[in-house]
Amino acid sequence: MIARTQYRIGPGDLEMTLAMTRTGTLAAAGERLGVDASTVFRALQRIERGLGRPLFERTRTGYVPTELAQELAVQAESIESALEAARATVESAPSHISGTVRITTTDTVLHGLVAPALASLREEHPHLAFELHTGNELASLTRRDADIAVRATKRPPAHLVGKQIGPIRVALYAARRARLRSFEPAQAGSLDWVAPDEALPEHPSVVWRKRHFPKVAPRYQVGSILSVLELVALGLGVGVVPLFLAEGRKDLVRLTDPLPECETELWLLTHPDARHLRRVGAVYAHLSKAIQLP
Repeated sequence: MIARTQYRIGPGDLEMTLAMTRTGTLAAAGERLGVDASTVFRALQRIERGLGRPLFERTRTGYVPTELAQELAVQAESIESALEAARATVESAPSHISGTVRITTTDTVLHGLVAPALASLREEHPHLAFELHTGNELASLTRRDADIAVRATKRPPAHLVGKQIGPIRVALYAARRARLRSFEPAQAGSLDWVAPDEALPEHPSVVWRKRHFPKVAPRYQVGSILSVLELVALGLGVGVVPLFLAEGRKDLVRLTDPLPECETELWLLTHPDARHLRRVGAVYAHLSKAIQLP
């Protein structure tokens, strides 16, 4: 019997395995690789047939990597890091800065701070492109899911490097049309409230409201602070929102001074290896100067 030729795994196989390990679904891996889910599925079948071993366990929630897949993902990340180092070498040559910078933040910080800051970067670096990920979870800078994170936190991860931009101050606001110009704690129960839902159970504004007004049940609960702002502006109730979003809007009125218990910090974070890339360094430096907090 002639022995079967050993399967020779290639760079594309490793890239696909890494994408599947990071995302856990065919569709998400395909989006990362720039192909459709069926292409990823066929590639996965081909690799597993060639290896004669499964790389992932199929579950109802997605694809769970086997020990072999995890080991291959580690090797793939090493190749990815080497490619980043090679690109950094190329980028260090005198030329315009180009490439894609991946930024992770929340929709509130994106619309209120990051996007306006990026708008002023276009003329200085017209060849840069951006992938902007929004979500309450912190995308992994260690695995290079993002290059830069802009986050509200008092405890940034110790393995990242960063800069504290400043304090995020918040206050209680109402719509100007509501003709409510001040807030007394005794009237809290008589007001309609707009607040974050269960997706943000530890948000400082939620903790503050529950501590001081435990009997208040919000009439409207939404999935983001940006949505709190817009519903308050429509006159649906009062809500706690950041000054950087609300100040300057003619359709809102501030009912309280900034609430010290709700204050947190805005951090600009990156991975120690990524900050040396010219494109990442340029965007990081620009954001650190351009983002201003009231």
